[in-house]
Formats: sequence, C-alpha cells, structure tokens
Amino acid sequence: MELVVTIQVNITPNGRMSLPADLRKRLGLSDGGAVFLEETEDGVVLRTAAQAVAHARAIAKRYTKDQADEASSESFIAHRRTESGE
Repeated sequence: MELVVTIQVNITPNGRMSLPADLRKRLGLSDGGAVFLEETEDGVVLRTAAQAVAHARAIAKRYTKDQADEASSESFIAHRRTESGE
C-alpha cells in the first residue's frame, strides 16, 4: 500500500512555502536541500533529490527492459561520447 500524507502548506505572495519541520526531518531535509516539483495531470508531486533519482531510475528500467547496463549513467555517457566522436 502506498503511503499518503496530506499537509497544508501556505504560499506567501512572493511564492515561498515552508515545509513543516517534522516533514523535513523525515525527508532528510532538516538542514535544507533541493526538492523537485513535478506537475502532473493529477496535481503536483514534490520529491527530494534522492526520490527524484529513484523515480528516474524506475522509469529508465521500464524502457530498458531491466537491462541495468543500458540504464547506467556511465553507459549513457560512454554512448554519447562515442556518438559525438570524443
């Protein structure tokens, strides 16, 4: 079952929002950090950097039919270098 937590966050007139301390602590953001906001048809998804990487890897895995080497960043960089003649 998927964890769903709903928290109201107010946005100031200049566009700033503040995440509650307990949520920042659970997400490993107690000292600050970057988050990624994704707009979807269903709404907005906010992910930590680690969550965004895990999500991207899961998507890549679906498109590479679980062939881990094809989904690795090292393999991607090597392939791009070969294509560009480096």
